[in-house]
Amino acid sequence: MSGDQRTVIKGNPSQYVKLNVGGSLYYTTIGTLTKVPDTMLQAMFSGRMEVLTDSEGWILIDRCGKHFGTILNYLRDAAVPLPANTTDIEEILAEAKFYCMTGLANLAEKALESRNAVMNPICQVPFITSEEERKQFIANATRPVVELLINRHNNKYSYTNTSDENLLKNLEMFDRLALRFNGRIHFIKDAIGPSEICCWRFYGNAKKFAEVCCTSIVYATDRKHTKVEFPEARIYEETLNSFLYENRPGPDQELMRATSVRGLGGVTNCTSDEEEERRNIRSGNMGKGILNR
Repeated sequence: MSGDQRTVIKGNPSQYVKLNVGGSLYYTTIGTLTKVPDTMLQAMFSGRMEVLTDSEGWILIDRCGKHFGTILNYLRDAAVPLPANTTDIEEILAEAKFYCMTGLANLAEKALESRNAVMNPICQVPFITSEEERKQFIANATRPVVELLINRHNNKYSYTNTSDENLLKNLEMFDRLALRFNGRIHFIKDAIGPSEICCWRFYGNAKKFAEVCCTSIVYATDRKHTKVEFPEARIYEETLNSFLYENRPGPDQELMRATSVRGLGGVTNCTSDEEEERRNIRSGNMGKGILNR
């Protein structure tokens, strides 16, 4: 532009200067701009570099001025609160690197790391959108699969009084199981079933080994009603049975210890009720024999 010229800025730290950063106007002191050493702004306003000014005396900086206020606040206080938006933090990080402000760049990088750690999901539950997708997922699954088929609107009859509550209980149990066993079982939701309102299916080695249907038809005095049930114990049992189809590099030692009859050194770890009863009878008979002698 006509009238623009290059000059060297070097003055008293209390001297104010006018900055035009990508169209955003700022007014600050040379002392603030040179407060942190070894930055581009310190070099620009300590006489080490030429700066571009317009005819009205505005110092021109060819950068986006959106976050330049954050840059100035960091120079003033050596700390600054960062926005919650990840995109804004990434933009501030880019500006901090451009101005060679290592401290602010480190703050932005740490903020991004903490937000990424928080945003990482504990578990992921795929939502099936087609029958072909369901077949492929189960066929390629590396772990057992628990599938909940849920379709609240697929009902030509009215629901019974407790059906809505039981439907929610099934959904809540699915979430609890997914959180607890997400590292060992794949959990998927399916809302494309042609007739299932609420049904659990269990797969191992790409084959279905169990199914728990939670709906039934009941007959009232005037018409039919759909009843949704919550067989919690059976759902939990079949989920645990999924571990029988788990592909692991070696036997589960914890499971082996829990199910073994005799532990190390020949000491009995667990006994059935019948074995305990037989032991008590034998102990009683031996006591009687000693008394008789």
